[in-house]
Amino acid sequence: MFTRFCATVSKLSLILAVVGLLAVVLCVQWQVIGRYVLNDTPTWAEALAMLLVLFVTAFGLAVGVRDAGHIGLESLVVLLPDAWQRRIELLIHFLVGLFGALMVYGGQLWMLAKWDEKKPMLPVPDGIDYLPVVIAGALIVLFSIEHVVALLRGKKVEPAWN
Repeated sequence: MFTRFCATVSKLSLILAVVGLLAVVLCVQWQVIGRYVLNDTPTWAEALAMLLVLFVTAFGLAVGVRDAGHIGLESLVVLLPDAWQRRIELLIHFLVGLFGALMVYGGQLWMLAKWDEKKPMLPVPDGIDYLPVVIAGALIVLFSIEHVVALLRGKKVEPAWN
């Protein structure tokens, strides 16, 4: 049940990343059309595109952690005996989860510190720039726990997009 929940969250994150990427493309296209065709540059388009890139990156990063697409030293780990391979994999997922928890903590501190300031080109708080860090960190913790549970059960986490 936990794996199905994580797979659903991962698929939703991937869908949001794709939709966000399409929105980035549309924002940039509208900015180009406004600047060169209409001779009236929409000031909000670049700011929105940059904000959307943060969210796309955050969701993509979280999905990459769940699908074990993050950087690893597998070439060294496979040289170890089986018992040590499992211990190192558990350590790696624990450390990735710890990094995610630090992302949540630090991102939340910055988000709250900047929330009362307004973005110059968008009608949103400046602290929203740090919301993707908090979301990605929480998802990384969730997906790292899933990997640890799967390793302890002797199973493997299947990518959500399969």
